[in-house]
Amino acid sequence: MIPGSLREPEGTKRMSLQRQLHLGAFMRPVSIHTGAWRYPGAIPDANFNFAAIRQFARKLEAGKFDAFFMADHLGVLNMPVEALRRSHTVTSFEPFTLLSALAGATERIGLVATASTTFDEPFHVARRFASLDHLSGGRAGWNVVTTSNPESAKNFGFEVQPDHSGRYGRAREFYDVVTGLWDSFAEDAFVCDAESGIYFNPARMHVLDHKGPHFSVRGPLNIARPPQGWPVIFQAGASDPGRQLAAETAEVVFAAGSNLAAAKSFYSDVKGRMIPIGRNPDHLKILPAALVVVGDTVEQAKAKRAHLDSLVHYESGIHSLCGMLDHDVSGFDPDGPLPEIPDTNASKTSREMLVTQARQYNLTIRQLAAKAGSYAGLAFVGTPASIADEMEQWLEERGSDGFVVMFPYLPEGLDDFVDRVVPELQRRGIFRKDYQGTTLRDHFGLPRPGNRFF
Repeated sequence: MIPGSLREPEGTKRMSLQRQLHLGAFMRPVSIHTGAWRYPGAIPDANFNFAAIRQFARKLEAGKFDAFFMADHLGVLNMPVEALRRSHTVTSFEPFTLLSALAGATERIGLVATASTTFDEPFHVARRFASLDHLSGGRAGWNVVTTSNPESAKNFGFEVQPDHSGRYGRAREFYDVVTGLWDSFAEDAFVCDAESGIYFNPARMHVLDHKGPHFSVRGPLNIARPPQGWPVIFQAGASDPGRQLAAETAEVVFAAGSNLAAAKSFYSDVKGRMIPIGRNPDHLKILPAALVVVGDTVEQAKAKRAHLDSLVHYESGIHSLCGMLDHDVSGFDPDGPLPEIPDTNASKTSREMLVTQARQYNLTIRQLAAKAGSYAGLAFVGTPASIADEMEQWLEERGSDGFVVMFPYLPEGLDDFVDRVVPELQRRGIFRKDYQGTTLRDHFGLPRPGNRFF
């Protein structure tokens, strides 16, 4: 195993278990679709309404979801005011504050937050996630990201965005520091012996004293080791550096894939990179993001999706497209083809997906804008049975270990999935009927990492 990679506990063996679907819920924004807040019956301010979000979290827990996941933006999205004024993402909660509140409102569902390695410090991130893991009884997960929004850079004293490869180098070292800080104390460090007056054993405390190209962090962390050992490590990203970082460090990957063939290639590639470094491929779960629209018939579900997409104004769509491409195409003919797009320092995953679709299907800028403003990725649109068919196929053919479900609008879209699709998955025996443990690691069937220092 290479230095600093995710350590397997001693005695870990690869086991063959019956494959079960894992489900995360993408909940920030509560729906990624630009038209979601306008859909009939939707809660318009759901993205910034704690009572509604608490209701959603409890519904997801009733549906036995593995995790409630919050993306994060470190600034208002970089789009013109004409588009921004139509966006429900302009205001939302800071993830740790909200998840700490939800820890007291739920009992089993995992609580996962994004924290940037580009504009934060390892000590802060280690302390926050350790605290959340303690507060929730072992349900915390850290989504490791490199921030690609150039407007976010300006909120942290940078006029230009750090380059793509530099962000990944910093992220790799950031991970090493955070996980090292989580191992600051042995499990038996806190003796709390009232008779002798000894609270903890200094011999069971490790001072990290990390010095590297990006960080100098003495440690130790001033909080006991998290209940899970480490909160579960999540990651997103499809570039080659992102895949390698996932193979070395991730336990759950949020993948992007618009078709099964591409997903199978990604799945095989990332898990194949784990074997040479001594990691068990079963200890990494790959979950593509999928928008799910449920109807009584396939035709009804398609009509729901069409109506939802019709609520996206071109002003929103074109500027969402420009943001995803990190290139201004608003001045080109809307009914003409996408021009050649130069490389940038922005996130490559969504950009490459859109460019590929444009070339493959001869899409116009207007058509691409409609996709970008609605949702351009994987979507399951149909009946509970047809959706379960597709999810089961992806699971059986090793295209995924489950999905990060995106709801088209709330609360109806969430209720449709939990009340109608989940029972169908359970009937087929590919999704749990109840939680089998109390921690997020239990839900995913992941081992508890050993302490590297004790």
